[in-house]
Amino acid sequence: MKLAIFIMSFMFAGSAVAQANNWENSPNNWNNSANNWQNSQNNWNATNGVYNNQGSRIGYETQSPSGVTNVFDNNGNRIGYTPAK
Repeated sequence: MKLAIFIMSFMFAGSAVAQANNWENSPNNWNNSANNWQNSQNNWNATNGVYNNQGSRIGYETQSPSGVTNVFDNNGNRIGYTPAK
């Protein structure tokens, strides 16, 4: 049983790395970058902010051309995603 869990962890880890290293989903892509004014926490008119339950902005989201919604923290670190429909 432990061996099966160990093997499965490697299988899923590979797919997670593939998602993170895909250019469309990378924070190095200008469309996803925290340095892009559209994603900046200093842009009061930004419509893609992500907020916690207390109303504090914790990041922003972008959508890739393939339909994946990427969620980044305010520093541009990818913290999650929603697969394309």
